Amino acid sequence: MIRFSDSMAFAVALKDLPAPDAEFIDAAAARQAILTKPAGSLGRLEEIALFMAGWQGRERPVAERLRAAIFAGNHGVVARGVSAYPAEVTAQMVANFRHGGAAINALAQACGAELTVVAIDLDRPTGDICVEAAMSEADCLAAINAGAAVVEAGLDLLLLGEMGIANSTPAAALCAQAFGGPAGHWIGRGTGVDGEGLIRKADAVERALAVHGGQCINAFETLRRLGGREIAALAGAVLAARMRRVPVMLDGFIGCAAVAPLAKDNPAITGHCLAAHLSAETGHQRLLAALALEPFLRLDMRLGEGSGAAVAAQIVRSALAAHRDMASFAEAAVASAL
Repeated sequence: MIRFSDSMAFAVALKDLPAPDAEFIDAAAARQAILTKPAGSLGRLEEIALFMAGWQGRERPVAERLRAAIFAGNHGVVARGVSAYPAEVTAQMVANFRHGGAAINALAQACGAELTVVAIDLDRPTGDICVEAAMSEADCLAAINAGAAVVEAGLDLLLLGEMGIANSTPAAALCAQAFGGPAGHWIGRGTGVDGEGLIRKADAVERALAVHGGQCINAFETLRRLGGREIAALAGAVLAARMRRVPVMLDGFIGCAAVAPLAKDNPAITGHCLAAHLSAETGHQRLLAALALEPFLRLDMRLGEGSGAAVAAQIVRSALAAHRDMASFAEAAVASAL
């Protein structure tokens, strides 16, 4: 199991990222060139097959073992009226996940993913980021390691999701800190707040940046000061997956925001990541552009839970099925291009 001993170990791992295996990308590309279709006619499905080949080290990559990992945490900033729901809904939804009643349960089953739910200290919300750091160093490291712990060797694809009432506010703060711009560029309606709620969210983000901005000297400190336990866990899972060479499917705004501090320190961190969809959250398109990720789907989803990641996993499975099972021109006795 991957475990980071301290913030320095986290920083070192983020600096020294493994690359995909070019040999297997080339082998997969050579296979694509002889399949019974015009070159490039399957579009991004062909790109997905090559992407997966590089990270799995296989000419014919597979999607047999998928894991959906959902992290949950509570936030002190909820007291500022930045969410349409009270904090206790986080624990209630975790219970729903564990009883099989949520959207992610149905969608994970549909795409063949095993579901892991990790609730992190729900009875102990983070500090209010407007006036104090979200977490101590020890708490942040524990959350990062809780995320890293879900990444096992042998996973073909990791789907990441979250649950945390009010977490779109710290997510917006993380994005503004990493990529700049006013709070209004990054906040959205989240769980469905009204116009006054949006004003409160913008104010919370601006206050948080004023308090912590100058001390966010690296990814760890940014996550610790502005993030949340489930957000830090997402970041830990993404980094551990890279160390294990496991490709990752990111979900919506919150999941991508967890990567923002990492990308500021090392933009190459998104090299093993796929973006499931463009959510309905205001800042998500801007965030995906900053991360250099192109979403698979545009379905106006904004649920979280890893729901979009589970839907997009079906596209990966389709891409790999075509790459694996199509006949070559020679096998099918079909004339190839001149």
